Amino acid sequence: MKFSIGYQLAESMGESIVELVQDYRHDVAEVYFPWVGGASGRAALGRQRGYIDWGAQRYLEEDLIGLREQGVHLNLLFNANCYGARAVSQQLEHEVMSIIEHLGDLIDGPDSVTTTSMTIAHILKTHVPTLQVRASINMRLGTVQALRYAADLFDFFYLQRDFNRDLGHLAELKAWAEAHGKGIGLLANSGCLRFCPGQTFHDNLVAHDAEIDEQRNLPDWTPHVCWRHYRDEGNWPALLQSTWIRPEDVHHYAHLTPVIKLATRMHSHPRLVLHAYAAGRHHGNLLDLLEPAFSRIVAPAWIDNDAFPEDWFSRTSSCGAGCDRCTYCAETLAHVLRTPASDG
Repeated sequence: MKFSIGYQLAESMGESIVELVQDYRHDVAEVYFPWVGGASGRAALGRQRGYIDWGAQRYLEEDLIGLREQGVHLNLLFNANCYGARAVSQQLEHEVMSIIEHLGDLIDGPDSVTTTSMTIAHILKTHVPTLQVRASINMRLGTVQALRYAADLFDFFYLQRDFNRDLGHLAELKAWAEAHGKGIGLLANSGCLRFCPGQTFHDNLVAHDAEIDEQRNLPDWTPHVCWRHYRDEGNWPALLQSTWIRPEDVHHYAHLTPVIKLATRMHSHPRLVLHAYAAGRHHGNLLDLLEPAFSRIVAPAWIDNDAFPEDWFSRTSSCGAGCDRCTYCAETLAHVLRTPASDG
């Protein structure tokens, strides 16, 4: 199993991504990256509350050249959930193609592009038909019907993470994709709630992050479903009912895809995440591997990854996700949750 990891500037992650990839060259197949200042599925690279890091583009370009020299595949992100009034505009077309053309001069172009936008997929298919276009995981493509509807615009589908623990369903999606000449991918370490009702709302917030930061926002309101949900300790079993895959279980997905995506664009310690998944094991707090991590909200308690029962994967990958009728995750949480009292 190899991995696709997200780009961060060196000042954010504490080291150069070129150095990180070099240390794990046999494990990293790909790096995915946004363009500087553009809206994407995370906060804009190099821009925050009006402050622009004018060196960000130079650093990104130097890193891309260094990664290309290592033979790493490069995946460009246009994966904002919303492009506002520009969503179907010629302006957006010109912007997208100017970036593609610039990257063509810089690194002979990206190897693939991931987008949530049907418009951007159309633009790319029109102007660079040989470039692989991938459907973002944020499109929540989790049925054969959904794949079929999008098949004319996309060559590759990141599958809806909510189905990560239904291997039979994933196999059906893979079979359809292969029969139609398409590829599939999975995200291993999302901390998001399974079937979160706020995902579309949250993704739109992120897309308009620069505008929202400049507003006088409600002082006592947390718009994220997960952070509000976990304020009640009685809801903590949902931490185990989510979509993540433990490093120890990634090998079970090798028949579905040779490359697993790791969420590391906003993670505080990308090396920790990559090391755990490359090694296939993690000794410590499971939450530290996830994005978002939620380590802070349960602290000083933590989840001991070494304490999961041997039947964890077999049970959770075949249970049908009947969480309202099952107590297995709640019982497991009681077994793996560590507190200062239990540690002492």
